[in-house]
Amino acid sequence: MWITRALNPALTCKLAKVLNRFGGPLPTPGSCSLFASRSASSFQHACTHDPERSDEDNADINWDDLGFGLVPTDYMYVMKCSQDDTFSYGEVNRYGNLELSPSSGVLNYGQGLFEGLKAYRKGDGCGFLLFRPEENARRMQMGAKRMCMPSPSVDQFVNAVKQTVLANKRWVPPQGKGSLYLRPLLMGSGPVLGLAPAPEYMFLVYASPVGTYFKEGLAPINLIIDDEIHRATPGGTGGVKTITNYGPVLKAQVRAKSNGFTDVLFLDSTEKRYLEEASSCNLFIVKDNVISTPITRGTILAGITRKSIMEIAGDYGYKVEERLVSVEDLTAADEVFCTGTAVVVAPVGSITYQGQRYAYKTGIETVSQQLYSALTAIQMGLVKDKKSWTVEIEHQPI
Repeated sequence: MWITRALNPALTCKLAKVLNRFGGPLPTPGSCSLFASRSASSFQHACTHDPERSDEDNADINWDDLGFGLVPTDYMYVMKCSQDDTFSYGEVNRYGNLELSPSSGVLNYGQGLFEGLKAYRKGDGCGFLLFRPEENARRMQMGAKRMCMPSPSVDQFVNAVKQTVLANKRWVPPQGKGSLYLRPLLMGSGPVLGLAPAPEYMFLVYASPVGTYFKEGLAPINLIIDDEIHRATPGGTGGVKTITNYGPVLKAQVRAKSNGFTDVLFLDSTEKRYLEEASSCNLFIVKDNVISTPITRGTILAGITRKSIMEIAGDYGYKVEERLVSVEDLTAADEVFCTGTAVVVAPVGSITYQGQRYAYKTGIETVSQQLYSALTAIQMGLVKDKKSWTVEIEHQPI
């Protein structure tokens, strides 16, 4: 090997032992990594074995202080293909910065998608649980068609997520302390100058341990309706999880938070009367025994948590409907809550619209609390998964 020529004999021997030990595609955390080198399409091996740490060591972190912020972990999964090809082989690499061409499709034309899902540590410590990862894979495939991108198969997607969890297993919080958030990304990594699909694509998955999304934790959140800025327009990309959906909401979100609100609710851009969703989550209202959520018409992301909550609510005997939900419906509601991978189920304490504040029922005896408890019990493996929504990852030495 060319790399051994630059090393002294003792170091060469140590390196050989490390390489022999990790012959498979998945390295042991803290041992062997791959990282972007001079070319954006090539990766080189760089082994940094730490004899003081095993893959069973827990991360040095205070699990009780977890919020929803980036905590860099050890590894990420990377896979590439060309525009007219299909994804075939990927590998786990050391977590780190990417090298991209300044003219890459994702940087110049926003040709990118992302997903979000979580891994939970099982109560017995023997493995981890993913929640409906196949749904994330299928949603990415749908978005890729809209954005003229190749996408991983469902099996490739789920396998990549599993490998990322195992490589970063020391970062999965203890049960009840949080989860390992997985962020799959699909982007046009190849260079392109004229407006066109990129010639090369990268799929990657990285991870970060997280706690609750909003600073309020599980306490009720307070929203404001913004009738000036719109999240999506008919015929656009509001119904797929493209990266370009999120930058436009930042101005409204920053303004709302500076005025003491938790997040923003957006209205439809045509009539400015019907509710769509918040910056990063779907919306539900409760009136009597009926649970309503805005219908997806191409401008609302069909959330996986949203879909799951609708099914669970039906199991509990509630009438669940997807329909146009107006501001008038919202002001007359008994209860309001938001759903999403990051927020799970977040009760809404109040919503402010054109200077008027509307308050809603919160607390233990609410629909949102009932549905939250039912959903998280399945996600964390506290009850039998009769719906086959969870995917188990066995905790085995790598």
